[in-house]
Amino acid sequence: MSQTVDMEKIVAFCKRRGFVYQSSEIYGGIRSSYDYGPLGVEMKRNIKEEWWRSMVYMRDDIVGLDSAIIMHPKVWEASGHVAGFNDMLVESRTSGRRYRADHLIEEATGLDVEGLSAEELTRIIQEDERIKDPVDGGRDFAPVRPFNLMFETYTGPVKSPENIAYLRPETAQGIFVNFKNVLQTSRVKVPFGIAQIGKSFRNEITPGNFIFRTREFEQMEMEFFVEPGTDEEWHEYWIEERFNWYLKLGLNPDNLRKREQTDEERAHYATRGVDIEYNFPFAGWSELEGIANRTDYDLRKHQEHSGANLTYTDQATGKSYIPYVVEPAVGPDRVMLAFLVDAYREEEVRGERRVVLKLHPRIAPVKAAIFPLTKKEPVAKVARQLYDDLKGEHRLFYDDSGSIGRRYRRQDEAGTPFCVTVDFDTLEDRQVTIRDRDTMEQERVPIEAVRERLKSLISG
Repeated sequence: MSQTVDMEKIVAFCKRRGFVYQSSEIYGGIRSSYDYGPLGVEMKRNIKEEWWRSMVYMRDDIVGLDSAIIMHPKVWEASGHVAGFNDMLVESRTSGRRYRADHLIEEATGLDVEGLSAEELTRIIQEDERIKDPVDGGRDFAPVRPFNLMFETYTGPVKSPENIAYLRPETAQGIFVNFKNVLQTSRVKVPFGIAQIGKSFRNEITPGNFIFRTREFEQMEMEFFVEPGTDEEWHEYWIEERFNWYLKLGLNPDNLRKREQTDEERAHYATRGVDIEYNFPFAGWSELEGIANRTDYDLRKHQEHSGANLTYTDQATGKSYIPYVVEPAVGPDRVMLAFLVDAYREEEVRGERRVVLKLHPRIAPVKAAIFPLTKKEPVAKVARQLYDDLKGEHRLFYDDSGSIGRRYRRQDEAGTPFCVTVDFDTLEDRQVTIRDRDTMEQERVPIEAVRERLKSLISG
């Protein structure tokens, strides 16, 4: 069972151990912008690799793609983002602060106002005296209005309407506009999927909760193209596949659940949406991943706006149709936060406090640490040789500073699942000690068998 841990403790821990830093910190930082340190970049990379391995490498029916961040602006007109990718914004006339209207109302009243119009939200804010400006307690708000979340920019040296472009707010559209290219070059057949990992940008009104919601973030999205009529079956399949992925990587099942989206919160293009939610300590149950049945909405819209033929013809039956799409979509930043808070422990061991990250070995930033019991030769030479032999296969850490106990504690905090100690007995029996992070149990292993033993332990 994971312990309850507050966000301040997690943020401080992440900075102290080099997981996540405030971006541009020497200039005072910039709100909702973070940099990943040496341990954080490894952990996030491992999460992305695990996703890619399960979605692409372990399957014959999914291929990968890496599309451009800046695409033709007509892509976003066709998808509906230019006209309708909005949050409802309300501004306090007294403090000048701007808020997401639905968040302001829900936090003050507990009301679910998902899907309400600007006029309806304005009326609630004006009539309910519990709703106040969090900064100064005032109740003088301007009318609620839509705010488009896309970052607008320009291509070329001239800032003119014809040169307007956008930083993509999702990776999915890059997949849809390449549907025909992939179909013609990869010899895939429906049902098949296209997976992509990449940066997206949303000008959130009120980002927050550390790396949970930021304006610049990464997405891991897969669009699975199916024959109409089979979409509901495939939707159920991917809901289970994705839920089980988190369990296999060690998330506490008590903190994980599936929730059906309501009609009000479901995207306009989807007939059904299911969220995989995690019970975050700072926000309660919140979306970790969404699995949507997008129907043929996107391909049909792009076909209408571009004039390209985006139908698929089944060579066996001769039947032509625009495929339906089932989409699992998740962000590695949010996934990483869930794994961090789920794995964080403070324990007392033999009268001493230890902080430990009980991460699954496959996503741990460092897989194993190599310790010589002493810095002196020949023990140190054997340890260094073992490290050099293994470092090409796993992310390892070599540490010869301080007592073995202190070295263990440092690696416990980093989430390193295994520590390998070379001692004086190693010189005689050619065996080393492998210590398990979670149980703190130790086993002696022949030095020639360490490679295979670690491989077995890390695979979980």
